[in-house]
Amino acid sequence: MTQRKGEKPTISIQEHMAIDVCPGPIQPIKQISDYFPRYPRGLPAAAPHVGPPRSPLSTPSTSVSAAESERPDEDTTLGTLEFSLQYDQENNALHCTINKAKGLKPMDHNGLSDPYVKLHLLPGASKANKLRTKTLRNTLHPVWNETLTYYGITDEDMVRKTLRISVCDEDKFRHNEFIGETRIPLKKLKPNQVKSFNNCLEKQLPVSPTSIDAAYRSECFVSEVNKTEDKSLEERGRIMISLKYNTQKSCLVVGIIRCAHLAAMDANGFSDPYVKTYLKPDENKKSKHKTAVKKKTLNPEFNEEFCYDIKYADLTKKTLEVTVWDYDIGKSNDFIGGVSLGINANGERLKHWFDCLKNKDKKIERWHTLTNELPGSLND
Repeated sequence: MTQRKGEKPTISIQEHMAIDVCPGPIQPIKQISDYFPRYPRGLPAAAPHVGPPRSPLSTPSTSVSAAESERPDEDTTLGTLEFSLQYDQENNALHCTINKAKGLKPMDHNGLSDPYVKLHLLPGASKANKLRTKTLRNTLHPVWNETLTYYGITDEDMVRKTLRISVCDEDKFRHNEFIGETRIPLKKLKPNQVKSFNNCLEKQLPVSPTSIDAAYRSECFVSEVNKTEDKSLEERGRIMISLKYNTQKSCLVVGIIRCAHLAAMDANGFSDPYVKTYLKPDENKKSKHKTAVKKKTLNPEFNEEFCYDIKYADLTKKTLEVTVWDYDIGKSNDFIGGVSLGINANGERLKHWFDCLKNKDKKIERWHTLTNELPGSLND
């Protein structure tokens, strides 16, 4: 077959199949990592050593210590929080002023956070005694200057309770994220004196291993359940009660003044509380009194008084039972908490009753802790 000038040579299929096209053994394809040097633990290559030769056993330990020395302390990256505390002994109030935070850990994709501060009193029902500040948007150096107040704080609380202050990042479309916390034992405070703090935030400290996972989900909420503690002693809030025996009318005047930090019983995070009182024993339930219902609140003020006609000598045989309920339309009302005062009580409840007996015609006011134990066999 003749080939014209300028034409490419053509190869028949028979000739093509006869050509040995095998390039030889297949070589491995290089990876991109082959073009970059590999250093142990991500460190650059050490400079050439000048001096006496080192033992090969000492080399790994030296590199590890160097890596650890350059690793930042995680606690220092969480930020600091400035706040002050004051225990108002006369009014049984704990004032917590949250001033500002500095250098908070970024939690959002924009390198900032939407921080707020939460307070809890430990041990106790977390939802019942939770207070929080407003949320500040897009900042790592928030300034709140907010004062949050716990009412019904007794001298006993100041000895045994601890205030946990948590800083969290608010997210609209997912669970809020925990940033850091600090804890202050209330016994460090002196009555009626302001004490200022500037604390580094620390990692969250769950009380039990089973609560670690829940602590980092569900709005940095940590369950504070003590397994050795009787469940009947679970706190459900506080109630301020006044007692006065009126000698002219020969009656006991019971005042329901206010409640604070009640447990939330409704889906909206609030309750519709009211209070009932009984003077027992009372077989016919003639001693029952009930306050008005306060809508959508965990800190209701009642300021109502009830009179029980009774001889002074008979008070030593009586027990005052006070219960707080959540009013519900169309279904049974929910029990929030209760407390009993009388000769069979103990602690502050017994002391309050005796102070009333010793000081006739004098109104004695006291804060009492509500528990989830239903006094006697009351039904709503």
